[in-house]
Amino acid sequence: MKIAALQMVSGTTVDANLQRADALLAQAASEGVRLAVLPEYFCLMGQTDTDKVRVREKPGSGPIQDFLADAARRHGLWLVGGTLPLESPDPNRVLNTTLVFNPAGERAARYDKMHLFAFQRGAERYAEADSITPGTQPVAFDCEGLRIGLAICYDLRFPELFRALSHAAPCDLFLLPAAFTHTTGEKHWEVLLRARAIENLAYVLGSAQGGVHENGRRTWGHSMIVDPWGEVLAMQAEGEAVVSATVERERIARHRESLPALRHRMV
Repeated sequence: MKIAALQMVSGTTVDANLQRADALLAQAASEGVRLAVLPEYFCLMGQTDTDKVRVREKPGSGPIQDFLADAARRHGLWLVGGTLPLESPDPNRVLNTTLVFNPAGERAARYDKMHLFAFQRGAERYAEADSITPGTQPVAFDCEGLRIGLAICYDLRFPELFRALSHAAPCDLFLLPAAFTHTTGEKHWEVLLRARAIENLAYVLGSAQGGVHENGRRTWGHSMIVDPWGEVLAMQAEGEAVVSATVERERIARHRESLPALRHRMV
């Protein structure tokens, strides 16, 4: 199955971001992609962290969710909607949520980001817990014979989440919409993506924000697809792009047979 990470440089206007996302989805569909993944915050990179609270939607209802369902149907894709803000029990915070739609435009999975990023170095500071309520449950879903696990950005640093996603049955592919900072991404992004692939003998797709945004923030980009042996199959450093590769079930089986690490786990 051909899969793609859609890299964006999202701005401060939801409608404009949805238009750019749709153009990338059309390109992906024209290239034979079956599953496309938008980045974290694809719909809005606001001037402040509270901007996403302003555009939050009720689960199952709202223009961003309507766009995702319609785009999946129009383009005939499995569409992983990066992340969008959904209402949380706290009116001052949101859930940072990935929604998956099948080619009929039906919702197939939902994952709320569990690990919330915090970082401070000099004047650079991030504290997602100020505006986001964490999720509580790992989520995987089945797609055309593949078992697919969902994670978001900072989740990448927690290998136990990826193990939990493969507890009942190993995942063949992990999807990670992200908006890694330039500071952390430069040193850690590729290393962590490749580590998660190698540990789990699975494909990993990282779909990132990549460039300088209207709000002045610079994201690392480098959207990539990594195979179960840790080889980078495709990558885009910065700017909008469709980054694609093909998931080969035979490659997964071959590596898991030659290196049966998943069967050797003791905990």
